Amino acid sequence: MQNSKIVVIGGSAAGAKAAAKARRLDQQAEITIVQKDPDLSMASCGYPYYIGGTFDERNQLLATPTGVVRNPDFFYKTKRINALVNTECTAIDRNEKKVTCRNLETGEETTLAYDKLVVATGASAAVLPVPGRELDGVSTLVSMQDTDRIHDLCASGTVTEAVVIGGGLIGVEACEALVAKGVKVTLVEMEKQVLTFLDAQFAGLVANHMKAKSVSVRLGMRLERCLGEDGRLAGVELANGEVLPCQLAVVAAGVRPNIGLAEAAGLEIGESRAIAVNEYMQTSDADIYAAGDCVECVNSVTGKKVYAPMGDLANLQGRVLGENLIEGNVVKFGGTQQTAICKVFDFVAGATGLSEKAAIAAGLTDFETVVNASPDKPGFMGAKLLVSKILVEKSSQKILGYQCVGSGDVSRQIATAAMAIKGRLTLDDLNCADLPYAPPFSLAIDHFIASAHIISNKLKGRIKTVTAEEVYKRVQEGNPPFFIDGRGPDEHEVLRLGIGEKYIPLGMLRNVLGELPQEKDTEIVCFCKISLRGYETALILEANGYTNVKVMEGGIMAWPYSREK
Repeated sequence: MQNSKIVVIGGSAAGAKAAAKARRLDQQAEITIVQKDPDLSMASCGYPYYIGGTFDERNQLLATPTGVVRNPDFFYKTKRINALVNTECTAIDRNEKKVTCRNLETGEETTLAYDKLVVATGASAAVLPVPGRELDGVSTLVSMQDTDRIHDLCASGTVTEAVVIGGGLIGVEACEALVAKGVKVTLVEMEKQVLTFLDAQFAGLVANHMKAKSVSVRLGMRLERCLGEDGRLAGVELANGEVLPCQLAVVAAGVRPNIGLAEAAGLEIGESRAIAVNEYMQTSDADIYAAGDCVECVNSVTGKKVYAPMGDLANLQGRVLGENLIEGNVVKFGGTQQTAICKVFDFVAGATGLSEKAAIAAGLTDFETVVNASPDKPGFMGAKLLVSKILVEKSSQKILGYQCVGSGDVSRQIATAAMAIKGRLTLDDLNCADLPYAPPFSLAIDHFIASAHIISNKLKGRIKTVTAEEVYKRVQEGNPPFFIDGRGPDEHEVLRLGIGEKYIPLGMLRNVLGELPQEKDTEIVCFCKISLRGYETALILEANGYTNVKVMEGGIMAWPYSREK
């Protein structure tokens, strides 16, 4: 029986994973990877950390967990996979079932026959149509070549000022990397917030932290042009006319799927302008599969097709695809919740499922949210702050989304929430969830479970809340409610909002009720550092006849705006 011929176009995450999985299931198949770049199986999410000096050895971006570099020799000796690097696939002939390839070093063209073909062509950086983008010193950050270029520039000592264009995951991580190299950094973002997978309040907390780490942040601002001298970048001009001197501009304005090859071959392209695949990662041609940053997939919460170029998804899709190549269509890729996480200096931001703005954009209305701020563990174990927002479908009480930021263990919170959403768990399931507890790791009631408790109380009408955004809007409009800050004297001295709040420590409240508005229907908003004492304050007021009392969700720690102190 003739051995099956499998050709994989693309040797990064999805392609390499698909080829390796296929080999494990079939030791006789002829498997060839065609890779345009000189490197294989690159850990692209690690690029900023190499630039920033977290590690110094470039090969760590290309190595196995045991330190062996994944080059063509590695693929052939360990897996009997023929990996052709510096080789571009130029055409797919679906009728003849062959692909045409060109060696980028010699120009030589060859053809490869296939029984099954994998398209894992990845994505390319979005190109900003601005003058001067060709100047030396303007770079994207999506490839090893980009990484080498930026790394070498920073190491040369010639870069003292840099501008990062784009406040997404790559842009935020690039800011940290450049600051770590002693570079003065300005972030320019067209949207009014960084990290658009977060709701605005949480993005504001991230931006504030970036500013505290010396990054100058320009939001709602467009790059107009790059300015140069003798072919080298000297600065950038923004839409408002401001000129920022710099020797490096990192363009991190998103990526676009590489669909040219698939489109030319007549494969179906989805609404998101990525390759359409079914749950088996199969394209519109039964003998061609596709995975990674070139495909669209299903959002498992909304059921809608989305473009989600993430490294973990590429590996998961490649694994599914590789098994289906050999066994037939026996395993399915279940879609994405679009889980994301990002290190922001000593702060972390993550989300899974739907944000509030994403839920609204999807046309959902039957949901409730709440913000929770609390330490991640007891104070005696070095507690760090977590601020989270949970989104629940009111009718079913299933969790649909969760986002979390802070200096505590955000990754654990996001992972727990991701599995809760995947498992379609309800608040009843979460309220008594048996998560691991010991003081070095969490509070007795974990932050995530506490978030479920708070929103359960809100849905049962036991607590009325208002968000920091709503409070800020009321203050700006000149129509504020009566505010009570229930913290202790030492806290009030070092940190306060300055929005006209009345300072009444919780322990004194019952003794000074006569100093409060006597109209019992007066709108009163209570808060403290994280609003636990704000909640206690509200309960005391309600017990004394006040009927319009609310708690500001998350307290001062969830406030993303400027403060008096």
